[in-house]
Amino acid sequence: NIYTEVLQDAPVGLMKQGRVLSASTCSLTVTNECLLDIYDNIDFFKDKLVLRPSEISNSPEVISRIGVCALNTAIECDIYGHVNSTKICGTKMMNGIGGSADFAANAYLTIFTCGSTTKGGAISSIVPFVSHIDHTNHYIDAVITEYGVADLRHKSDMQKAAELIKVAHPDYRPMLQDYMRYAEKRGGQTQHELSAAFAMHDTFIRKGDMRLTDLAEYIK
Repeated sequence: NIYTEVLQDAPVGLMKQGRVLSASTCSLTVTNECLLDIYDNIDFFKDKLVLRPSEISNSPEVISRIGVCALNTAIECDIYGHVNSTKICGTKMMNGIGGSADFAANAYLTIFTCGSTTKGGAISSIVPFVSHIDHTNHYIDAVITEYGVADLRHKSDMQKAAELIKVAHPDYRPMLQDYMRYAEKRGGQTQHELSAAFAMHDTFIRKGDMRLTDLAEYIK
């Protein structure tokens, strides 16, 4: 069963395949083809698909009571599990936060997914410090990329960092590990080398490719 704010084409197809029994949503954001398919098969969907107002679909009480496993997408995630889901390099709006905060903060299990890179590998989705925070690591249970699952539950910040670096793209893992070595010299429970925390973002802005980042240029 699916309980969500927005329903798109894929779950509709899964319902027809019998892999999803029912779906509750606030809005349908589907293609014209999918919408016509729903209309043409309304007898099939009428007892499987329900539209509810956002006061219900996004209600923290309802989300927590029924034990939702929340899946949301991230633009980037930092090594300690904070998620940016709205702004490119912290300034340019990609999309709004929508109901992701309602679900992420109140779900039984909160999972964020993203590809490990974008722009042909020029941007890493796993970075030392996100350029904008929409979701803090206090309620994020796992981050998934094509390289695996970073299970963040019951882990210290340093343990979270180790797990998240494992699911970063191989091109960026050495750089993230180097950052951690610099940060460890600063000490603290959550270790950061602030002079280099946004080095990857800065390099992308200046050179167009995070892979060209030289952390040594930023360390003071």
